[in-house]
Formats: sequence, C-alpha cells, structure tokens
Amino acid sequence: MNSRERFLVAMTGGQPDRVPCTPDFSNMIPCRLTGKPFWDIYLHHNPPLWRAYLHAADRFGIDAWFSYGALEFQYPDTGARWEHRIVSQTDERIVQRAVFRTGSGDMESETTFYRGDPPSPTEKLVKNLKDEFAKVRHLYRAPTGYKTETAQEQKRAVGGRHAFGTGIGYPGFQAWVGLTQGGLEPLAYAEADCPEVLEELCALQERVDLKRAEMIADSKLFDYVLLGGSGTITMASPQLFEKYAFPTIQKLTRLFKQAGLPTMLHSCGKETYVVKRCAEASDLNCINPLEIPPMGDCDLAALKRLYGKKIALMGNIHTTEVMLHGSVQDVERAARKCIDDAGAGGGFILSTGDQCGRDTPDANLRKLVEVCETYGNY
Repeated sequence: MNSRERFLVAMTGGQPDRVPCTPDFSNMIPCRLTGKPFWDIYLHHNPPLWRAYLHAADRFGIDAWFSYGALEFQYPDTGARWEHRIVSQTDERIVQRAVFRTGSGDMESETTFYRGDPPSPTEKLVKNLKDEFAKVRHLYRAPTGYKTETAQEQKRAVGGRHAFGTGIGYPGFQAWVGLTQGGLEPLAYAEADCPEVLEELCALQERVDLKRAEMIADSKLFDYVLLGGSGTITMASPQLFEKYAFPTIQKLTRLFKQAGLPTMLHSCGKETYVVKRCAEASDLNCINPLEIPPMGDCDLAALKRLYGKKIALMGNIHTTEVMLHGSVQDVERAARKCIDDAGAGGGFILSTGDQCGRDTPDANLRKLVEVCETYGNY
C-alpha cells in the first residue's frame, strides 16, 4: 500500500498492510525545516504552510495527515471588510493590526508573528460579546458558492501519494475562545448571564459549517474531512459539549457519510468523553490525538477495548516527555506500546499528542517510521 491507501484504510476501521505512521507536526517542524523566519510562512505564505508540511512529510517518510485542502468559498457582499497593516517590526517579531469594518461598527485585533515560533493573537477581536454582537454577526456569513483553483493546485502537489483532506470546524467554546478578549472568562460569564447570545452564536456558526460541508461534499475533491476542535472538553465541559458542539458534529458526520466521505475529529486535551459520545452516537470514523495525562485523560488500551470496533483511533505518544526530550529508545518503547495497546485488527494510526515541538529531534521522528515498518506489520 502507499501512504494514501494505508491511511484511509486505517482511519475507516480497516486493516492495512501495516500501522500508518502519522506524527502530528503540522506547524512548527515544517516551518523549521524551511530555514526561514516563521513569519515568512504564516504571514507572507512563502512558502504556504501546506507546501512546507508536504516537504516535511516526504523528508521523514510518514503517512501524511494532509488536511489543508482549501476550497475558496464565496460569500454574499454585506459591505463588511477586513483591513490589515503592519504596525511594528524588529529582528524577532512583526506586529499586525486588523480592523473588521461593518455597518454595525468596527472591531480590531492584533497578531504577533515571531521569527522562530508560530504567531499569537495578542489582542482579540471581540471586547464585549453581548454589546458587540451585531458586529459579530457579520463574521458568520454562509457561503453562496466556491472555487477550486487552490484545492486543485494542492491536490496536484499531493499527487495521490497521500490522503488529501480538508478541514471544518464546529461550534463551542473551543471555536469562540479565539474571538473574545480574555479568552474563556467572558464566554463563561456569557453562559451564565446571557446564554441566548451563545445560543445564537452557535446557530450562526452551525449554519455556516453545514453550508461549507455541503460544498465540500459537492466538490468531490477530497479523500476525507477533519473536524477541528482543539480543546473541546478542556476549554469547556461535557455539558457544554452536549449543548453546543455535539449536535453539529452529529449533523456533519451524517452529511459526510451520506456523501461517502470519511471523517476524523481532532481535539487535544481531555477527550475520553468525546470518544465515547462520538463512538456511540455519531457517524465519525476516526478520532485523535487521545493525549495521555497530564495533557489529556486518555488510556489508549482502554479506548481500544471499549470503542475500537466502532471508531478508529489515532495517537498517542507524549509530545514533550518522549518526542522532544526522550531518546530514540524511549520513542521506540512508546511506539511499540501504542501498537500493542491499539493496533490489533487495524483501525489504528500511530501518532503523537498534539503538535510535536519545533526542536523535536529528527532521529526521534525517523524512529517512529522505523517502528511502524518493522513492528507494525499485520
């Protein structure tokens, strides 16, 4: 099997020729390997992150987790527009201001781009969710059409050797924390003081997500779809997950199943409850990264025993203790244990917890591939 075949068979619960090797290094390692300041990739798209990732995947010989596929959605013109400007630059960082202009008023945010790290939002767009909600509505316009030029370019670059995926979000605190100045705190207050605002926000985002999903399915370009929800439980709770996130997850996975598109969900941090609910009551095919304590709460062997016949698993080597700071022997031991815990019968992709660190040794990444090629054969 090639990388594409191996990955897709495993993520849909089947047994490929061997366990796929798919460490999560979607950001920092590809950027480091370009040899450029990280702002070249994140701000100037030179090269775009997806090209840097493909280069890194081929360099290490992994079964790539390519989820950058980008339809160019077309939106109705409501008069709202973004304006960006660089306000300061040093040898170590670039600060960019963004203004979102709407007929209901303007909102501003700030992002700091670093030479050797991914960018950080240093000022969020929404300062008072309830008072500014008329402006926030302008952010959630359902698309009316799409173009495929970028996705076609990406698919040609992937060339059939790796699974070609795209991503989509879903409502919840994990989606909205990037909007609100103060992060989770104003969302928690809103849930207590004005839940109707969050309920409308949820409905607005679901409408957008479902319309995008219809267009993704209609394009017939992709091998799979990634539902992105980093911190779904860690940034909220099971109760809030059930209220805001899970109904949309159910609708999205049902829609994609009907279209013949397998789905994977990514949610770093605590995830055992998400695995349980998705295995029991959704059409999700695969879930990752299944992080171990203290980063998460997942026991890979237990999840395989309880849910392995209903949902494929992807994980779950510790990204700092093992991948960043461990020896190649530590990596080999951890990789073998994961395969022992969850590899039987297929439906398993060997991976790491969320996002391998920038300075993860190349030898540790190569060791993962070696273990899958030697110990992970079926």
